This record gives sequence, structure tokens and C-alpha cells, in this order.
Amino acid sequence: MLDSDFLSKVQRSFRVVQDEQVAALMEFDAEASLTRDHWERADGGGGDTRILKEGRVIEKGGLNFSAVEGAVTPALAQQLDTSATRFAATGVSSVLHPGNPHVPIIHMNVRYFTLDDGTWWFGGGIDLTPHFVVPAEAKAFHSDLKAICDRHAVADYSAFKPWADRYFSIPHREESRGVGGIFFDHMGREGQVNREEALAFCLDLSGHYAAIYKERAAPFVQSFVHADDMHWQGLRRGRYVEFNLVHDRGTRFGLVSGGRTESILMSMPPRGHWEYDHEPPEGSPQAETLGWLKKGVEGVDWLGQ
Repeated sequence: MLDSDFLSKVQRSFRVVQDEQVAALMEFDAEASLTRDHWERADGGGGDTRILKEGRVIEKGGLNFSAVEGAVTPALAQQLDTSATRFAATGVSSVLHPGNPHVPIIHMNVRYFTLDDGTWWFGGGIDLTPHFVVPAEAKAFHSDLKAICDRHAVADYSAFKPWADRYFSIPHREESRGVGGIFFDHMGREGQVNREEALAFCLDLSGHYAAIYKERAAPFVQSFVHADDMHWQGLRRGRYVEFNLVHDRGTRFGLVSGGRTESILMSMPPRGHWEYDHEPPEGSPQAETLGWLKKGVEGVDWLGQ
């Protein structure tokens, strides 16, 4: 049987995260327009999709809440590796695509799953995908995430960071998607984690999302943009699409669980392109960035630990 009391608590908490983080993003980018779309899932539950676009900083993005439940289909049972018959899942997720290519893309997701066999777990993380890698910015970003992890006994930056490096990679390109971040999954599934402590960590992480993005975006919003920069941004956005459609578990889960397609694919950029066998000029900022992204699946030790 699903634990409805704790599930309701998580849902309420995640709704607050959505409200607060959308408000903070709108304060940071007051020129962005906000579209809100409530939706229902035929098999149970629904969500609240909030799309931000055409702002001073954010060209297109969103911060979504969902709370769905229903029967565990054969496809879902295979993905979750379970024999349970019913599931419930709730979470908040966000992707922000900036207009200026010197401002990075950011992604955040925290989620909670529970099954009718008593199994439950949390998962999520935050990662950064700059179009142009600036090592000092990557280090500052990772420092922020480590500070959050260090406040919680259930969180381990030294484990979550390489997990993100492995997860946010594009194997068919032999590239990392960006400069990583932290990623964790199945926290509590083996029964060795306190639920309240896991929830507290997820709320702390997601509750700092807008502030983290502001710190990484603000210095570059007014950066001069050359035509070559825009071309490179389109190519890097193409890589982002490849990862999300081919490798991202959240996208796959949403589609096989009967989620709302428009909300699931909110993470796609407003534009992007692909160019056959593109090689940036040697010594260019684009080539330097590609060099950082070719460091292998274990990524770069940005904090020098």
C-alpha cells in the first residue's frame, strides 16, 4: 500500500519549491513572460507546468511540478526493476536555456517515488551546461553544491559528483554534456536512509536553485555576442537535445508512464542545429571548451580534491 501521508507531505513541499523558485527566477529576469498550464493524467494525478520565455536572460525554460500515480505497466516495471503493481511519483524539474551563449544552461530535478510494496526512494540533482567553459565558474558552481551536500548526512558530494559526470555524458560523442554537478538516485531504496533527512536535503538543494543560477548567469548577461558564438550555441544545444532524447531517464520515465508530452519535452531548447563533422578552429574558445568536455566519463576535478 502507498504511504499517502508522507507522499502528501512531499507533494506539498515540492509545490512550495516550485512557487518560490519561479518567483525568484521572475525577479531575476523580470522581462520573461510566464505561462502556466495545469494538466491531468488520465490514469491518476497531474501537474503544473510553468514556462518562462523571451526574457532578458531566459530565452526559454520552465519549472514544473508533477504528482502522478497509477498501475505499474510492463514497460515501467522493467525500467524500475520491480514487481509492484502501483506507483506514485512526484517531483519538480527545471531547465533554463539562456539567450546569450555566454550564459550557461542549467538543469535541476528532485523527485520521490513510492511503490505499493513499501519501497520508496528520492533522486535528483543539479548540473550546469555552459556553451563556453569558464573553469573559475565551474569551480564556484561545484563549491556551492558541495556546501549544500556538506549540510546533510545523507548527501555525499564525493559520490554524487562523479555520479553526475557518468550520467551527464554523451557516449556516442565521447563528450560530457557540460561541467557536471551532482546526481543521485534510489536514495532510500535499500532502506538505509531516513526519509525525513532525505527530503530535507532535496528541499535544501532545490530551494537554492534560482540563487545558484543567478550567481552563474548574472556576470555574463551583457556579454558581447559574435555570430560565431550564436552558431556554437546552436551546436551545443543540439548536443543537449541528443542527450535528453537518447539517454535521459526522466524523459524515458515520463513517456513510458503516460506523462504529458509537452511538459516532458519542456527541456528542449527553442532552437538548435546540427552540422556534419563540425570541428572548431584550433586555439578558438570553442575548441578549448570542447577540450574540457572530452576529459572522459569521470569528468574534471573542479575543486582539486
